[in-house]
Amino acid sequence: MPFTPQELQQIIDRTLDVYRRRAEKFRERTCDHDVSQNIAALLKHIVGPSPFTILDFGCGPGRDLAAFTQLGHRVIGLDGAAPFVAMARAATACEVWQQDFLELDLPDHMFDGIFANAALFHVPAQELPRVLRELRAALKPQGVLFSSNPHGHDEEGWQDGRFGVFHRLETWRQYMTAAGFVELEHYYRPAGLPREQQPWLATVWRRVGDD
Repeated sequence: MPFTPQELQQIIDRTLDVYRRRAEKFRERTCDHDVSQNIAALLKHIVGPSPFTILDFGCGPGRDLAAFTQLGHRVIGLDGAAPFVAMARAATACEVWQQDFLELDLPDHMFDGIFANAALFHVPAQELPRVLRELRAALKPQGVLFSSNPHGHDEEGWQDGRFGVFHRLETWRQYMTAAGFVELEHYYRPAGLPREQQPWLATVWRRVGDD
């Protein structure tokens, strides 16, 4: 059975509440994570002259906002948890929008790239097609979307107080292709480990179509 609007709101509220309550611990735990491979995977596929305009979707405390800024790009953050928004603004002086993932308000054709690192798996599967279309609309023609999510066997539910969907690569491809993207590359992380020790699936996509 699909989730009702009330159930969807509860999913968002409960998940964001975990991040609000654990914001400082989350920042401490993730501040030194090396995601340079993911940042490079997005940037290398963007066409046109640099600097690029990037949306850090689910920016958290701002670690990757700082990294993109140091590389000379214009980056805007987006997160639903108010403590993260405040942290990211204070740490980077970047523009950061407070929006939850199911109620986005994004400008059309603004971004050369969208960096969704450990974010889109929080979107319930029934809402994912709509959210992906909204992200596509926010990209410039030929814009690039990077996504890294914990993968699985299409399970959907609660884990550690947060809602998540753990897609197979084949399922994720179906969603992305239907939303108007073409795959550029994919890989599993952390690099250099056996697949059973690589919980993260990274994929890179280009917006196709002229609309």
